[in-house]
Amino acid sequence: MAVNYLNNKDMLAEIHKSKSTYCSFLTDEDREYDVILPSVDKINIRTVAQAKRERAKRLSKRTGEVIKPQNFDKYDVVFRIMTFDHIPNSTRKAKPKTIADSKVKVNFPPFQHWRYNEDGDLICVGKSHWRDGLSNGKFCVDHGKMTNKLAKMFLLLTQRYGTRGNWRGYTYNDEMQGQALMQLSQIGLQFDESKSDNPFAYYTAAITNSFTRILNVEKKNQSLRDDILQENGMTPSHTRQMEWEIQQRKEREIDAKNKNF
Repeated sequence: MAVNYLNNKDMLAEIHKSKSTYCSFLTDEDREYDVILPSVDKINIRTVAQAKRERAKRLSKRTGEVIKPQNFDKYDVVFRIMTFDHIPNSTRKAKPKTIADSKVKVNFPPFQHWRYNEDGDLICVGKSHWRDGLSNGKFCVDHGKMTNKLAKMFLLLTQRYGTRGNWRGYTYNDEMQGQALMQLSQIGLQFDESKSDNPFAYYTAAITNSFTRILNVEKKNQSLRDDILQENGMTPSHTRQMEWEIQQRKEREIDAKNKNF
């Protein structure tokens, strides 16, 4: 499937699908969440009402029909709880500063899905980084994958960024795009939906950093080549020549001002 557009709504959908491949859920209905909370303790009358509104809004956009929050009961909504409770402990860092430092490294912020059962009790219906059943499964970080559509979004986003006026003139533009794609493949799923709903800005910032990193490396290498050429009495690059001419012009302007005084 070709990707002809890039927007936050579709990116968020593909991020969710990709993360779901690393998760285990009680039923398929438990995959979709309605609201994100920091802990189970935050589930109350207010957050249940918020979850109902979010579910009604999501289904209304999907079906094109007007769906009211009153159509749902508290048993219908799913809460995503951001937690490390099911992630094994680790000693990979001698002095952990955050809870993440004391746990096994994962490829995106871990979470659990919770909902009310028929008896009105809150139960866990899904876990990230989990394989097989919730009660008899095990922690796993390498059984999922990024969706093909999200990968195509990364490719299109990088290609479009590379055609911007301030980047397209560089001869190593392909290397910049390659570095950006590698970076996106590593941090693509680290986007945290609990903190932002703008993955476009998150990925664009990552691409900018990758392009700038390659630019700085190439500038350093070019400077070294120019130094070697000048030391051997050869003509340096056009960029070095232009920089020298600009410097000479500024020095002449300063001398002229000093003479006038």
